[in-house]
Amino acid sequence: MSEYYSEHSKFYVSVDVMVFGFGNDGLKLLIGRRKMNPGIGQWALYGGFVRADESVDDAARRTVRELTGMDDLYMRQAGAYGAIDRDPGARVISVAYFALINVGDYSEQKQEQYELSWFKVDELPPLYSDHELMVAKAIRMMRKRLSVEPMSMNLLPPLFTLTQFQKLYEAISGKPQDKRNFRKKVQEMDFIEKTDKIDKSMSKRGAYLWRFNAEAYEEHPEFKL
Repeated sequence: MSEYYSEHSKFYVSVDVMVFGFGNDGLKLLIGRRKMNPGIGQWALYGGFVRADESVDDAARRTVRELTGMDDLYMRQAGAYGAIDRDPGARVISVAYFALINVGDYSEQKQEQYELSWFKVDELPPLYSDHELMVAKAIRMMRKRLSVEPMSMNLLPPLFTLTQFQKLYEAISGKPQDKRNFRKKVQEMDFIEKTDKIDKSMSKRGAYLWRFNAEAYEEHPEFKL
């Protein structure tokens, strides 16, 4: 294979992954400080170079697995970034991905191992290179798909209140929702089920807990909120 394309310049290909999580105080992004030059010490997304024996998608899945210890997460590609001067160390073309998890599912051991921190998406510090562009693109993608795809399944705990669901929807969309209308729409969806369990952590009266039914969604995927 090395005998072909010898007249062309060679570039590095990397992946940068964005792990978004939802907690009690909103939508968050997992980032850390770079441990190498260029840009050592700057806040950045977690990433790495694509290996010779793996596809770009495989590299992203491996990177997310290293970072979270989890497999089969909701993942989407968020574009390729190839500005000539995006990495002062070398010509590097990066393919960005984002994954969704519930903050409560993320291992504190992994967070300490990689020296990472959760930041609310509207309170991010300046990020290395074009990582802010990647984050902005991922959020736009999430907002575009929010009303037609139940991404919330991946961000909420298995049992959740409708208040949690509404807060998550508002955190991603960036828009407030009328409580009565929102709950009416949710209750019309047969893949979101009310349970007999009650969460009393916020009040004595408590609130009913709900859950997603993935099988019901697969039968009726015409999701619209």
